[in-house]
Amino acid sequence: MSTDQPPPEQPPEDDPFRKRPEGPPPPSNGTGPGGTPPGGTPPPGGPYGGGPGGSGYPPPPPPYGGGDPFGSGAGGGMPDPLAGMPPLADFGRRLGARIIDVIIVAVPLFLVFTLAVDIDWFRAEGEEASRNALASGLIAIAAFVVYDWWFHQKSGRTLGKKVLGLRVAMLNDGSVPPAGPALTRAAMIWVPGLICCWLSLFFWSIALVISMLVDKPYRQGLHDKVARTVVVRTA
Repeated sequence: MSTDQPPPEQPPEDDPFRKRPEGPPPPSNGTGPGGTPPGGTPPPGGPYGGGPGGSGYPPPPPPYGGGDPFGSGAGGGMPDPLAGMPPLADFGRRLGARIIDVIIVAVPLFLVFTLAVDIDWFRAEGEEASRNALASGLIAIAAFVVYDWWFHQKSGRTLGKKVLGLRVAMLNDGSVPPAGPALTRAAMIWVPGLICCWLSLFFWSIALVISMLVDKPYRQGLHDKVARTVVVRTA
């Protein structure tokens, strides 16, 4: 029975921003296990080749991330989750992409509520007005959640992110978010607007902005923390 190991899985060809897999081990330069030369005689100074007067211990591991450009962690260092991925998106681009997305969703909603809904909907008073406001809020938030969820689980990019060269990626491997994390991320952004009113969504948005600005080193908002995602640049 063959003992050959299968080659490492490569990222999908249609996802150039996914992390690359760990590469093959470095060449041994003609030495055997533990740095032993082909003849079987260990080098001077111990099994790790410390040399004359050396301690015989291996050199210290490279800095965090293992010194591997793709975060393989070779040498004993902890792998950097961002290694092998494009650079993180700056706040200005993320804000610009969000504004574009809000406009894309809000304009059709405005047309629906002003042209397709009976004008008496907006003239109601008392309990009927409260019911109408709740219904309109549910429709609007559902539209924003579905928009975010659909595009992020499909390609990691909403239309706004595509325009400004951004993409949402899973922190662990840089892949496009699956449906579950994409839905969780979208819900964390928009559903708090139902707690009280649209004013609550305004204050929640400020909290998300602050969380992005203060988070180090991944610039994750609270919605990214829950979904375990990051936003990276694609251009």
